[in-house]
Amino acid sequence: MLYGADPKDKHPMKGFPQVCFIQNTVSNPNIIIGDYTYYDDPENSEDFERNVLYHFPFSGDRLIIGKFCALARGIKFIMNGANHKLDGFSTYPFFGFKNGWEKVLPQPEELPYKGDTVVGNDVWIGYEAVIMPGVQVGDGAIIAAKSVVVGNVSPYTIVGGNPARCIRQRFDDEVIQALLEVAWWNWDIGKITRNLEKIVAADIEALIKSE
Repeated sequence: MLYGADPKDKHPMKGFPQVCFIQNTVSNPNIIIGDYTYYDDPENSEDFERNVLYHFPFSGDRLIIGKFCALARGIKFIMNGANHKLDGFSTYPFFGFKNGWEKVLPQPEELPYKGDTVVGNDVWIGYEAVIMPGVQVGDGAIIAAKSVVVGNVSPYTIVGGNPARCIRQRFDDEVIQALLEVAWWNWDIGKITRNLEKIVAADIEALIKSE
């Protein structure tokens, strides 16, 4: 039996092609998208990869986005390939233009490397937000529109601004810990469907007792 939307359907909201389950359209093996995560863009919702910038194969970094995330139009992920060598007097990439300038080609270990960029589950990223290399965004977090996220975001925290700063926690520490332990996004879809009212409410005890 099929419950809810089919995660293999590119456009699950019938009549709204601007919403796309991008797991079905991303081809780069270093971009990993969880089930039911959607990108909303009236121009071309299937081409989410155009928002992942400076993601060069030689960098080796990955963009990992969890399940049930809502990604708004125009968000950008800046990957490690954007980084320039910082410890010399000039940051200009002379080596890329060759013709004798390749003699200052930096070694990989000389370039700043922040690691994989990881977005948790049930994360909402607002319009034109920018996520910098190596940022870790916790489950249940919310990133406000046009924010520039330069540091890690704790689970169930709302951040905004440039640079993005904590606005508030969505719930108290005990509830957040319980939500992370419940991890409803890892339930089978039948159990999720049976307990939708609890998932979208705010009664942690009821959610814990879900069957």
